[in-house]
Amino acid sequence: MLEWIQTNDTLLWWLAASSLFIFISGLLIVPALIIRIPADYFSHTTRHRLPWSEYHPVIRTVLLLLKNILGLILLLTGIVMLVFPGPGIFTIIIGLTLLNFPGKYRFERWLVSRPPVLRSINWLRLRSGHPSLVME
Repeated sequence: MLEWIQTNDTLLWWLAASSLFIFISGLLIVPALIIRIPADYFSHTTRHRLPWSEYHPVIRTVLLLLKNILGLILLLTGIVMLVFPGPGIFTIIIGLTLLNFPGKYRFERWLVSRPPVLRSINWLRLRSGHPSLVME
């Protein structure tokens, strides 16, 4: 094992740097996105229309592909970080929120409705001057 580490030290440094970058980016981006969620976003049983649903179909398709590719990259990176150092579960959750899959909105509602998660989100929203999320 020690020999493998010594022969792949460059790879390990790149993994550590990317892990740190994803962690710091998440710490900066996630709170900004949480406070932008409308207060009644999770109170509906069906998902809201996407902000880019009015764009030209080609632009909409490109944006959807880029979002899903980024989500897949983050999901796979998070899985790797479960073995290597880094915020693996955090990165997996961010990747899942970017991916489109059946039942995603229901999964998001379920996740946000957990009391510790909802308390944390509402604390952050209230601290930044935004109203708490309304669940039902």
